[in-house]
Amino acid sequence: MTTATQQGRQPLSRWTLFAFALPAAPISAMGLPLAVHLPPFYAGSLGLGLTVVGTIFMFARFWDVFTDPVLGIVSDKYETRFGRRRHWIVISVPIMLVSVYMIFMPPVAVTGFYLVAWLFVLYVGWTLLTISHMSWGAELTPDYHERSRVQGAREIALILGMVFVLTLPILIEMTGPEDVAAARVASMGWFVIILLPIAVFLAVRFVPERKTPPPSHVPMKEAVAALVQSKPLQNVLAADLISGISGGLVASMFLFLAEDALQLGKYSSLMLLGYFISGVSFIPVMLWISRKLGKHRTAAYSALFNAASVPLILLVPVGNAPAALAVWILCGVNMAAGPFLFRSIMADVADHDTVRTGQQRTGLFYSMLTMTNKIGVAVAIFGGYTMLDMIGFTPRGENTPEVLNALRAVYVWPACAISIAVAGILWFYPIDEKKQRENREVLEKRGIEAAATAIAARTGHPSDAQSSGVPAD
Repeated sequence: MTTATQQGRQPLSRWTLFAFALPAAPISAMGLPLAVHLPPFYAGSLGLGLTVVGTIFMFARFWDVFTDPVLGIVSDKYETRFGRRRHWIVISVPIMLVSVYMIFMPPVAVTGFYLVAWLFVLYVGWTLLTISHMSWGAELTPDYHERSRVQGAREIALILGMVFVLTLPILIEMTGPEDVAAARVASMGWFVIILLPIAVFLAVRFVPERKTPPPSHVPMKEAVAALVQSKPLQNVLAADLISGISGGLVASMFLFLAEDALQLGKYSSLMLLGYFISGVSFIPVMLWISRKLGKHRTAAYSALFNAASVPLILLVPVGNAPAALAVWILCGVNMAAGPFLFRSIMADVADHDTVRTGQQRTGLFYSMLTMTNKIGVAVAIFGGYTMLDMIGFTPRGENTPEVLNALRAVYVWPACAISIAVAGILWFYPIDEKKQRENREVLEKRGIEAAATAIAARTGHPSDAQSSGVPAD
């Protein structure tokens, strides 16, 4: 058992991490515009209106309440000779390519039904891709800290995808197209369409899947009870849900804040660039801190840092791009910590569930993680845009100082309060490094016993492991 444990905890090579993480770049290059650029584009440039677009994005996200668990269970259950995850990633690519084209390069005149229909298709492909990719990452290694390294590499790829896609609007604006909004959204769509198949090919070609034992059968009633009664799962999902609301609010209203309230004009995209570059630069620091304090405590402190830094936006003078950039760089210091630590923590939660039930349900658990975040973002877009309508805000229109001050307040204070709540939830998360290693020892012992039983069944003789008296659970 010791030898197997040591082999399972060998650090992954940098090339393996790079090839595995690469598909995250086009995932984020699509996800960022969906939160930041597409809602204002469809609400303003295409004339659908704030409340209509907010409602559509909310209901499209709630579609994932049904699709995420189903696709998570499917990805756990159906294995091929290529493994448990990689074939689902390949299947998602054509769905993504078609729907990205239709949403990012829409006809001149669109209806709400057009947006709803193609968002539904896009989210099916996106869910299949992201759940399979995150579950694959959780299964690449059983080690507590190495899982953070895997998810940290994925987060770096996510942020770099955002950075690259954010440079496109800057370049597009320099060319002076007739319709700037449509041109910059289309450029982001083409970036995803070109990069996604290349990234997926490299990942599935060069990164093998680590063999995981087939799950034992557990009655449905017991399986559901294990989910409902799991305090670690409840902690992570609750924190992720409200984090999604906070992130969705600040993302969906960013352009309104930067262009209308702060009047940063062409420097708006530069603010996001500074934010994301700061985030990717500090991921190694967050990894180091998590090794010292543990993953859940690091995520809690990160949330408190966010609660302290976001209100600084209220101090930025109108039109002062350097001051705004400094604040967004500070806010970006820990922007990546929560997302990649949540995903690393969820791998430990899946292990804990496997110890209790004998089920390998990593895909289901990650589908629940993506579902809660999507619901949070959906609620944020609907609620945020509805509040903007209520205060009388007009995108790129004439707004009174009172309305713009209300916009700043809606942007800052909910995010601040939610961050404090996230820290409180995570502080009492029960699986630390010691508990995770105990869970892995149980699972590895079960794996040895299962292998010994299989050998004995084939040969008719007890295996060395059985005769040596490996204790049962």
